[in-house]
Amino acid sequence: MSSGSVFAPEFPRGIVILFNWASGAILFLALLQLLLDVTILAMWMLPGEAPAVPNAVRYAMAAAASLLAAIGVLNAVRVPPLKDVDLHIRGLPSEFEGYTIVQLTDLHISRLFPKAWTQKVVERVNALDVDLIVVTGDVIDGSLAMRRADVAPLGALSAKDGVYMSPGNHEYFLGYREWMQHFSDLGMRILANAHAILERGGARLMLAGVTDASAPATGQPKPDLAAALAEGPPGVPILLLDHQPRSARRAAARGVAAQLSGHTHGGMMPNLDRLVARGNAGFVSGSYVVDGMTLYVNNGTGIWPGFALRLRRPSELTRLTLRRAP
Repeated sequence: MSSGSVFAPEFPRGIVILFNWASGAILFLALLQLLLDVTILAMWMLPGEAPAVPNAVRYAMAAAASLLAAIGVLNAVRVPPLKDVDLHIRGLPSEFEGYTIVQLTDLHISRLFPKAWTQKVVERVNALDVDLIVVTGDVIDGSLAMRRADVAPLGALSAKDGVYMSPGNHEYFLGYREWMQHFSDLGMRILANAHAILERGGARLMLAGVTDASAPATGQPKPDLAAALAEGPPGVPILLLDHQPRSARRAAARGVAAQLSGHTHGGMMPNLDRLVARGNAGFVSGSYVVDGMTLYVNNGTGIWPGFALRLRRPSELTRLTLRRAP
């Protein structure tokens, strides 16, 4: 057995699914047990004798925990449904009004999300016939040698203005240089502290991307928005790809009109999302207005295979339509 993903051993897909279900069932059972204990404690503090807990209640708790875990895993591993989002951008040229972008993020292609899953995602994306595809990091969990076949369908991604990618933290942990070269070979243009100019009828839009905050830990360049925007044309709206949302206020201060991020997986489930928000400057899921800049934090196309549970925080295949901000 080899270690093919970040903190997640390489097991057959069925075992990974079973592991996530069992972990979820234990977690939910522990929470239900805690709730029961608090209830019993409160009853002890009232006059009279607290009733004993029937075995049927404990069996029901175990069944409920198992069911919640099963639902959570099924929600996590499915091919996500389409989610339409209007992305409001200050100073958007009229030529870009209605411009469509698919954002893919946190695919975590792995034993849990193998080639067949990736192929279905690519087919759904291509059927949308959008203007642009952007990928905001954490594409893989595993080395290039292990994931080469699973990521191969990404080479068929197609959009009028191409496919652009900014790296996420998992790319750095799993062979950054190899993966960036391979993604480039698959037809993606890598925006790592760099930008590209999109044009429509003489109007322009700057698409910029930065490296991930984890990059310095692996000896790679840190995120550098100034470098990403260097020598860009003045007065052009900037759309930024940044895997982690926590630097959104700094991006807004630099004049970025809109930022696309992922990383949080939407918080995965209620209450846990509050903890996730703490590590991401309060940004965890959906649209935010940050000092005049629009930030969209994507729930993720996939999810990390070491904790693949989703309840009320669905994965998404996101089609963004550009709209001029009022």
